[in-house]
Amino acid sequence: MAEDTQTPEEAAYFADMKQKIVAALELVIDPELGIDIINLGLIYGVDLDENGHCDIEMTLTTMGCPLTDILDDSIHHALLAIDGIESVDIHLVWYPAWSPDRMTRYAKMALGIH
Repeated sequence: MAEDTQTPEEAAYFADMKQKIVAALELVIDPELGIDIINLGLIYGVDLDENGHCDIEMTLTTMGCPLTDILDDSIHHALLAIDGIESVDIHLVWYPAWSPDRMTRYAKMALGIH
């Protein structure tokens, strides 16, 4: 929904929903690394429309990652559990390329990266 046409109530609703989406994505753990996809920096964008459709723009640590289907299923499961989300589309992007620089301090510490 265009932000410039939102009422204050709509803006508050979408801000709250985005927080719920990010919190749900923090529960999606990369099985190889044991860190969630938010802290790994794999999520590039989150969008929710007025019909409850959520678009996720993300990348993977490597092209051809064998865990694509597992992550896809986990993301769908986590987001569809949120009241108000009716459908989810995940769009894989490769630019900008993922690098450890995208990880949070927490993820770097957990993985022993300095």
